[in-house]
Amino acid sequence: MIHIARSQINKDIIVAIAITTLVSMAALCLGAVGPLVGLFIPLPVLFYRSKLGRSSGLLILTAVTLIVTSVVGWKSIGTAVFVFELGLVGLILPEVFEMNLSVEKTVGITAGVVLTTGALMLALYSLVSTTSPWAAASDYLEKSAKLALAMYREMEVSEEKIGMLAQSLEGILYLMLRIIPAIVIVMTLFVVWSNLLLARFLFGSKRLFYPDFGRLNQWKAPEPLIWPAIVSGALLLFSHPGLKMLGINGLIVMMMIYFFQGIAIVSFYFEKKEFSKLLRAILYGLIAIQQLLLIVVIAMGFFDTWIDFRRTRKVER
Repeated sequence: MIHIARSQINKDIIVAIAITTLVSMAALCLGAVGPLVGLFIPLPVLFYRSKLGRSSGLLILTAVTLIVTSVVGWKSIGTAVFVFELGLVGLILPEVFEMNLSVEKTVGITAGVVLTTGALMLALYSLVSTTSPWAAASDYLEKSAKLALAMYREMEVSEEKIGMLAQSLEGILYLMLRIIPAIVIVMTLFVVWSNLLLARFLFGSKRLFYPDFGRLNQWKAPEPLIWPAIVSGALLLFSHPGLKMLGINGLIVMMMIYFFQGIAIVSFYFEKKEFSKLLRAILYGLIAIQQLLLIVVIAMGFFDTWIDFRRTRKVER
């Protein structure tokens, strides 16, 4: 076993806190680009937790949360909680890595712990605050919508189009509020999945332990998951608003899971056809920004249950 000098450990902890804090502040200050930068918040915590151990990882996450809170102020405590939750992904993933589970269980357990922690913090917030989380979310969405309208006016968009948008604003806010659970779950799954992939390359180069998940471009969602997707779609046929919203939330979550399967299919054929790294990066970028391609990838993941695009069943036989 390699013994790292205490001075080196202290230096690594300081570097980890500095990097994570810088990434966190960049994510909070860069506007539209912020969410993309936010994907990288868990990575330094994940790396240094795996390198230095559990207590060092916890110290790094705690220090970063306190620094961010002191910078943004206690009135913006929600922002600090957001950073903490992202950093928590980096703290939990190595714990699950050590269990040597399948990739879907690794992602599922990590996301479950992070979401449960978030739910407990939300419950605590409800007890100590005079404003309910629902009201806070509604107020935030309403302010964001008004800000968007003001931006459109500054961009000299026609009053007719702005009027149409303003008229539909109430319906948009109604829907957005009710799909918040699905959006939170989807974002958490995506952050965990992204950092799991990033860690694969980083840990390999630094000779840190990383579970053998096999060829991830061969991954398939467990077949029983097809039933929640079908049931969620069927709920949309009911007229009851509650059932419709349950169906929409379920479909959004299932679409993310089948996106993972679809992107594994895309990666499989990129590798099979020996596409260059540059071409792969361009095509992945197109999938990210082009909604039609995104839907095609999700559909590929969903129908792969029956069509078996990669012929994995033949390999299994």
